[in-house]
Amino acid sequence: MAQFSIGEISQALGAVAVGDTSLRVSGAAEPADATETQLALAMDPKYAAGLAEGKARAAMLWADAEYSDFGLEAAILVPRARFAMSGLTMMLDAGPEIATGVHAMAVVDASAKIAEGAAIAAFVTIGRNVRIGRNARIDSHVSIAADTVIGDDALILSGVRIGASVRIGDRIIAQPGCVIGADGFSFVTAEKSTVETARETLGDTKDASAQSWIRIHSIGSVEIGDDVEIGANSTIDRGTVKATRIGSGTKLDNLVQVAHNVQIGRDCLLCGQVGIAGSTRIGDSVVLGGQVGVVDNISVGSGVIAGAGTMILSNAPAGRVLMGYPAVKMNSHIESYKALRRLPRLFREVERLQKSVSKHSDTE
Repeated sequence: MAQFSIGEISQALGAVAVGDTSLRVSGAAEPADATETQLALAMDPKYAAGLAEGKARAAMLWADAEYSDFGLEAAILVPRARFAMSGLTMMLDAGPEIATGVHAMAVVDASAKIAEGAAIAAFVTIGRNVRIGRNARIDSHVSIAADTVIGDDALILSGVRIGASVRIGDRIIAQPGCVIGADGFSFVTAEKSTVETARETLGDTKDASAQSWIRIHSIGSVEIGDDVEIGANSTIDRGTVKATRIGSGTKLDNLVQVAHNVQIGRDCLLCGQVGIAGSTRIGDSVVLGGQVGVVDNISVGSGVIAGAGTMILSNAPAGRVLMGYPAVKMNSHIESYKALRRLPRLFREVERLQKSVSKHSDTE
């Protein structure tokens, strides 16, 4: 396991190091669990009590902490804890150990091009005319279909499935089990369907008859920019004709569904179980909390933030903060919720007033 000195870590993080900066650590832990060779993580005073329970000689502390008060030999002082964690964890996470080159038990088509420094693990299948970029790492049981291009420094983890003709930029991280480039969910009926009628009338389908659904095949592709992360068991469907697109810097959590023809901008954050229906356009820097749903064929403007469980049923203007079902401005939703909680008390007050009026009327 790699070791780093306190000085090396602080320099990488752009942070202040105090005490014995030559002290070396090989990992990180919560204060009470930290060993002598681990960096204790106590970036907030509320975690400081745990330092006395652990055995750490060095810790990462808040910006104005006095490390000697805790019996430490060294410390790294950080002003923004979670940002410091991003750099520290990057240093300590070596990722999967995959030997450079192509494993003897991988199946690689003769026409595929594997760039210098790439590492292909056992049981990987790479199809015709696939191109894999420099220093890409592809873990076991990954399948990559024909004509797909994957950029430099990619990390494709176990069990990922990538369909044909997908275009993926540099430094992608694809977590286990995600599927990129499956067919979209698109079906049609020979005559006007009950769903179309319901949309037009917003009423009953009345004399609905049985209908057979005919598949619309997906002949488009998926295009993914640089520095994108796709969570475990997430799915990105290929476009019907044009490509489904994910902009550079966008991060998808686990179990996210991106349907056919969706266009997602740069630096978006889609949390667990978000579902985006077909042909919807998402702007840049959009944040969708867990279990947010977005209906088909609408536009969500850049900078929109939607709280967990929100259902976006119509176009959302840029910069709007949303919550609720259906989605409304977050402050409006909170006011409505407060009013809803007051309803039982209001009903009791109305009932009291009714009894008072009735009693007054009986005495006249």
